[in-house]
Amino acid sequence: MTHIALNRRTLLAAGLALPALSLAGRALAQTPAQTPAGPFTFTARSGQTAPAERGFLEVPEDRNDPRSRRIRLGYVRFPTTAPNPGPPIVYLAGGPGGSGADAATGPRFPIFTALTAVADVIAFDQRGTGLSAHIPARPDPTGPFPDLTRAGLTGWYRDDIQKAWVDWTRAGVAMAGYTTEQNADDIEDLRRHLGVERINLWGISYGTHLALSVLKRHPDSIGRVALASLEGQDQTVKRPAHIDAFLDRVDAVLGQDPVARAAIPDLPALMRRVHARLDADPAPITLASAAGPVALKLGGFGVQLITAAMVANPPTLARLPGLYLALDAGRTDGAAAYFGGVTRVFGVSGMNEAMDMASGISPARLALVEQEARTAVMGDAHNYPMPHLLGAIPGLDLGEDFRRPITIDTPALLLTGSLDGRTPLEEQAEVIDQFRAKSQIHVENAGHNVFESHPDITPLLVRFFAGETLPDTRLTLPPPTFTIG
Repeated sequence: MTHIALNRRTLLAAGLALPALSLAGRALAQTPAQTPAGPFTFTARSGQTAPAERGFLEVPEDRNDPRSRRIRLGYVRFPTTAPNPGPPIVYLAGGPGGSGADAATGPRFPIFTALTAVADVIAFDQRGTGLSAHIPARPDPTGPFPDLTRAGLTGWYRDDIQKAWVDWTRAGVAMAGYTTEQNADDIEDLRRHLGVERINLWGISYGTHLALSVLKRHPDSIGRVALASLEGQDQTVKRPAHIDAFLDRVDAVLGQDPVARAAIPDLPALMRRVHARLDADPAPITLASAAGPVALKLGGFGVQLITAAMVANPPTLARLPGLYLALDAGRTDGAAAYFGGVTRVFGVSGMNEAMDMASGISPARLALVEQEARTAVMGDAHNYPMPHLLGAIPGLDLGEDFRRPITIDTPALLLTGSLDGRTPLEEQAEVIDQFRAKSQIHVENAGHNVFESHPDITPLLVRFFAGETLPDTRLTLPPPTFTIG
C-alpha cells in the first residue's frame, strides 16, 4: 500500500489508504501524454483481468479563459456484455484527487465488471488525476519544517500553496480551471464524446459532490445516479458537532466490548485529554525524509489529523483506542507511522486543494463551524486543509449559487454506512432530502467505503442500473473489534 498526501480527503499512512485514492501506476504505467488510446487488458491488484479500452477527449483547461491551453482527459471503458445496453455508467472517484481508473484496480473491480452486464462502465479520471493529470509535480519539500500543530501546519500549507500556484501559473497551467463546476462540465463533454443522449453516474464521497454539480448544470443528460457517502454542495467542511455525534456512536459500539470499555470508560473524554495535553506541551516525534530523520513536535492538532483519517472505515477505526491509550501514556513513537514521511505531510498536489478552495464554505456555515470547533473533540482539524486555506488564492471561490441545494427528480440509489466518519450520517441526511425519486441502502457498521462493504450491494447496483425501482434496504455487518493494546 501507499503513503499518500496529508489532507482532509486522504488517509495518512500505508495501512490507511482508501482504495479509490492509491496511486494509479499499476493500471496506467505511462504518463498521460504517452498513454495510447485503444483496447488493452485491464489488470486489478488482485491479479484479475478484464477487457478494456482507454479513451481520451480534449477540453479547455479553463473555460472562463479563452487563452488557456487544452488538456487531454482520459478514461478506461469496460465494454458491456448486454445485448440491449443501457446508458453508460460513469464512475466518479472520491477525493478530490482520486483516479477512477485506479479505483477500478482495487476492491471495486468486481463491481465494475458486474455492471457491464447492463451497460458500458467508464472509469473516468477527473481533470488533474491519473490519465488526466496535467499539473506538474512539485519538488519534495525541504525544511525547516513546522511542528505538527494547527498554527504550524496552517502557516506552512498556506504559504506553500501560494508559492506552488505562482509556479504552476508560470508553467502555463490554468489553475483557476480546477473547480467542481468545470469538472462537471467535463462530464457533459464526456457524454458528447461518447455519442449518447444520457449517461448514468456512480460516485462516492467527493464524487457525489461532483455529481450534484452535474445534476445542477446538466440535469437532462443524466438518467440515474447511485451515490454513496454523500457530500453536499456546502459540505466541503463538515460540522464539528456532527463529528462529535459520530464519535458518540463509536463510543456506544466500543461500550459493547467489556474489555475495551474497562480500558476506556469514555472515548471522547480520552481523546480530549490527549489533545489538550499535546496542545499545551507538544511531544517529540521523528518523521522520515530523503535527507534523513526529521525531528518535529506533535501537537494535539496533529493527532486530530491522524484521527480524521482513521475514522473513515471500521478496520482503521478499530485501532483508534489503542493509539489514544498509547498517547495518553506518553508513548508517541507509534504515531509517526501514521504520517509517513515529511513529503506526505507537507507536499501539495494542486487539484485537490484547488477543488476544495473553489467549493469553499458559505459564510453562515463557516460561522457555525467556528463556533462548534471551540468545544468539539476534533476542533476544526477534521477537514484540514479546509477551512484553513480559505482566501489563500483570491477569486477562486465559486460562490453561493454553487453551494445552494436543489430539488432532484433523477432516480437515485443512495448508500450510507453507520460508521462512516468522513461523511457523517447527519450531513448525508441533508443531501438525501434533496432527492425525490430515491431508494436508500443503509449498512449498519459499514464505513466510508460502503460500496464494497457487503456482498448484497453489487447485485442491488446491477438491478438499479438495469432500471428497477428498489425498496429501501437495511443490511448489517459485525461491529469492529477494537484494539486496545
